[in-house]
Amino acid sequence: MERSADPISGVPARWWHKLDDGRIQCDLCPRNCKLHEGQRAACFVRAMQGGEMLLTTYGRSSGFCIDPVEKKPLNNFYPGSSILSFGTAGCNLACKFCQNWDISKSRDMDRLMDDATPQAIARAAKKEGAKSVAFTYNDPVIFAEYAMDTADACHALGVKTVAVTAGYMHLGPAREFYAKMDAANVDLKGFTDDFYVNLCGGHLQPVLDILAMIHHETDCWLELTTLLIPGKNDGDDELKALSAWVAKELGPDVPLHFSAFHPDWKMDDIPATPPATLTRARHIAMDTGLRYVYTGNVHDKAGDATYCPGCGKPVIERDWYRILGYELDATGHCKHCGTAIAGRFGEFGKPFGPQRIPVRLHAA
Repeated sequence: MERSADPISGVPARWWHKLDDGRIQCDLCPRNCKLHEGQRAACFVRAMQGGEMLLTTYGRSSGFCIDPVEKKPLNNFYPGSSILSFGTAGCNLACKFCQNWDISKSRDMDRLMDDATPQAIARAAKKEGAKSVAFTYNDPVIFAEYAMDTADACHALGVKTVAVTAGYMHLGPAREFYAKMDAANVDLKGFTDDFYVNLCGGHLQPVLDILAMIHHETDCWLELTTLLIPGKNDGDDELKALSAWVAKELGPDVPLHFSAFHPDWKMDDIPATPPATLTRARHIAMDTGLRYVYTGNVHDKAGDATYCPGCGKPVIERDWYRILGYELDATGHCKHCGTAIAGRFGEFGKPFGPQRIPVRLHAA
């Protein structure tokens, strides 16, 4: 937390209260930042100005792109569809291995390229034929008000919304937030509190509480991602414990993605994750009973595919973000045996493919 030498501009934020000593406390995430006048929270984008809390990045984005939904990654949510992706700046965690550190760690608001209202984002998604809008690149938790207003605007036009997040949020605000999300991919970064404390600047239990809440209390489709870092969170015992928790607390139908780490940010001395590690993790997870386990950031057709839990045949075959085969009907049932595949599905047309298309928006 730090003080700003200049007046801070933004829109009134939610989820805070005044303290007896004149400070205010942010109640959005477990950091519970306590701020003096002119001071910014750990996320940098929530600040005290004029005795109130402001969100400084409302309506300001680090850029917009049309992506394949599989890139989020979401493999069981309208496969083959396109998604309009955007983020802002800042983050409420401090992961030493951050893969988007230039955005999430940015404190230069001039890096935000596009101004856009929620309505403009929804109209752009509709115009571009995107099935969904994703709040991603940095964590939408810290711009929750903007994301929620955008979700309302999207739903008014029949566009779905997706949160790509670390899930580090208090349960009260989270219930409001995820009620407006059609899907979420949550980073379960590791399965020990030591990992979260030493490498992320947070704690494990609040994330587990959020995952359980999303799955059991909302209609939001949930998928998980764990970035495997050599020597840090890729041991057999930890992977077994993580997978067993998912199977018991969330059930066998919640997809789990294991993705490969590459050296970045403050951990550029750690080697990239070997593909064999992802394959090992995938088999461990499947052995616990999880039905949809994927690998990411590596070339692995077996780990990219979705398999029917009934007959065992591949019902969606992929090569990276390219769909090679699709054997589901419009209701998500296997064409071979009729088993229902967990997820959200619809009529499958021409898949969007692996392309990434930058889009410029305007505030109007």
